[in-house]
Amino acid sequence: MPLTVIIPTLDEVQVIGERVRELAWAAEVIVADGGSSDGTVEAARAAGARVLEHAGDSIAAQRNAAIAAASHGWVLALDADERCTPELVAELPGVLAAPTHAAYQLRRRNFYLGEEQVLGRWSRDWVVRLFPRDRRYVERRVHERLEDVADVGDLRGTLVHEPYRDLPHQLEKLVRYAEWGARDLHDRGRRAGFWDLTMRPLTRFARAWLGEGLILQGRRGLVAAVLGGCAAFFKYAVLFDLQSRRDRTQRP
Repeated sequence: MPLTVIIPTLDEVQVIGERVRELAWAAEVIVADGGSSDGTVEAARAAGARVLEHAGDSIAAQRNAAIAAASHGWVLALDADERCTPELVAELPGVLAAPTHAAYQLRRRNFYLGEEQVLGRWSRDWVVRLFPRDRRYVERRVHERLEDVADVGDLRGTLVHEPYRDLPHQLEKLVRYAEWGARDLHDRGRRAGFWDLTMRPLTRFARAWLGEGLILQGRRGLVAAVLGGCAAFFKYAVLFDLQSRRDRTQRP
């Protein structure tokens, strides 16, 4: 299929080989690695991907490096924890042969602890992932997104998204993303106040547990809601640490 698939990675040796092999239908697969130390680069190459090493210090930068290196006019952006459904793969040739929109979005089916999430924000997860190679991502450390596109179409096919292999993996990613998010806020001059460290985590938990209906998912929903609150707390705790260190260096 005349398409370049791009995948940013950082220490994804457990899944990257299988992910690349699943994409054998694509003309080109580019893995943009952010400095893995676990064999991700070697596994991706062995599976048949073209690998860009040390492609950037953020997911957005890695994606942009891969887009710039793409050999084909259209790009499908994936993550290492996402898989294309057969329906999506079957739909793509017709879309590529006669595009009617400037870019396309598709729905992610999110799975958590082995079950698909049908409640909460993860059940309404649409992402713009198919676009021409002249597009770029807005460069920030977390919640990266494609630059604004005025004309976005919808694809019927979906992605299967399993962001966490298990709870230890979730905690590892939670801490990493909390640090990245805090650094983004710090770069914009934000400071962590008492409200941020207390009420933001509680509000995040309450919104997920009650507002988004995770209370209906029992223990699984409780774990997801509590860890969501923890993620908010960790982000602002790291921001508080960053601002404290900066304040100490600025003292006479």
